[in-house]
Amino acid sequence: MTIGEYIATLKSNRMTGFSTMKIVTSEEMRQIEQACSSIGLPPEALMEKAGKSIAEEVGRILGDVNRQRVLFLVGPGNNGGDGLVAARHLHDQGAGVSVFLAGRRPADDPNLRLVEERNITIIDASRDENLAGFDELLASASCVIDALFGTGKIRPLQGVFQQVLEKTLRAKEARGGMRIIAVDLPSGVDADSGAADPASLSADNTISLGYPKTGLFRFPGAERAGKLSVVDIGIPDYLADAITTGLTTDEWARSILPRRPLNANKGDFGKVLVVAGSMNYTGAACLACSGALRVGAGLITLATAASLLPVMAAKLTEVTHLPLPESEAGAISPRAVELIDQQSKDYDVMLVGCGLGQSQSTVDFVRALLLKQGLPALVIDADALNTLAITPDWWQRLPNDAILTPHPGEMGRLSGLEIAEIQADRTGTTRKFAREWQKTVVLKGAYTAVAAPDGRVMVSPMANPGLASAGTGDVLAGTIAGLRAQGCPVFESAVLGVYLHGKAGEMVRDRLGEAGMIASDLLPSLPAVIKQLKEQSQERNAAGN
Repeated sequence: MTIGEYIATLKSNRMTGFSTMKIVTSEEMRQIEQACSSIGLPPEALMEKAGKSIAEEVGRILGDVNRQRVLFLVGPGNNGGDGLVAARHLHDQGAGVSVFLAGRRPADDPNLRLVEERNITIIDASRDENLAGFDELLASASCVIDALFGTGKIRPLQGVFQQVLEKTLRAKEARGGMRIIAVDLPSGVDADSGAADPASLSADNTISLGYPKTGLFRFPGAERAGKLSVVDIGIPDYLADAITTGLTTDEWARSILPRRPLNANKGDFGKVLVVAGSMNYTGAACLACSGALRVGAGLITLATAASLLPVMAAKLTEVTHLPLPESEAGAISPRAVELIDQQSKDYDVMLVGCGLGQSQSTVDFVRALLLKQGLPALVIDADALNTLAITPDWWQRLPNDAILTPHPGEMGRLSGLEIAEIQADRTGTTRKFAREWQKTVVLKGAYTAVAAPDGRVMVSPMANPGLASAGTGDVLAGTIAGLRAQGCPVFESAVLGVYLHGKAGEMVRDRLGEAGMIASDLLPSLPAVIKQLKEQSQERNAAGN
């Protein structure tokens, strides 16, 4: 399981006017907590709220807590303090709670005292010879809560910390029904880089406090986190306003979905010109056109090599066509630029690149087309990105409202970076080049990152190996173009397109599984996701009334 499969409890924050869940670094979290102290919210108050919220979320995850035996692994710092508060509240809810103190707590720790007053079983590692007491608690536990270490910088896990985590892992392997829940992030996972100590547990759930941490969206940490819940710990929203990295949520997506008035006609929902396809890649063009249609664009025209028209017309009943002159069978000639220039004024968006191929004549055509002035809003994908990569100073010659949709390999060719370097900091890399190029950049992959020229970044909460197949990127490019045509702003079109595409992938995975999912499976799920989001909004409005 990955954290993108489930976002449970979301806190509303503001980001450029929209309700957004922020993603924070450890330093940003430290600064927010310091700001809380300055406005009369001391660490003790945040810890009490955090522990209560953890207990409530654990109860939601486990169900009837009266039937659960929950073992808390408590460390020496604030993460351990949060665990102690949660242990107390979970005990008060009726769970069978025990605590293992893996690290020394302060002598006057009020949260430890409150746990002791409830006669909760506590075993101190310093007095537990050969960890026999821990073994006894672990043997009867139906759930283990990892509250050893949180966002602080930690040394490699050694000694008793390593031992109890390794014992917990073996117990999990022996009886898979035992659930592991991490507080804030699995102990040993770096809150910023996602680097994971070998002893770090692979949690079934991670309950992140206040805001999810960047390391939860970077591998290998992302694989250790399981399903993610983000719980409110009482931090005022405005203290995170300056943070420019957000996590896309259902709430945000609903606020961006284009409206569809009852008296609308197809012209109200925009026109997309898709320049795509070649002899070897007819499917890419069809998937891109269908993606734009399935998110509600009013009219789609496919501009492709004239000899491919019979194939395309048979596949695309609802699409109009603009046959283009060819340099050879199935390859668009540079002469086509003039024809597209004449026609493009009637369109709101032009998507270029899906399945165009990389013959020299096609490269010449793409370069001449993209660098021409007066084009509609651009979405640039696939082979058009590869052409840009071999075009000097291309970013200075493209309009600033262009949306680029590279996968890591294409991003490497555009930026000159190695793929490993890109993947090591997907968010930072996307932000850096969006600013440098002054373009909106969609870096595809697990937890797709979308960056705006002004430094904003939104991260998709989804990672789905089922989408790692040919054609899914073409559907995404069409989805973004279709939303842009309906009047969504540039950055929001890209973020919403990624989100709808990801949710459609999850819907297909739930129905078919990960293996064997194909790109065309996403198409009927796109309108289903939009319908689902709108129905949720209607239900919430009805509940509010």
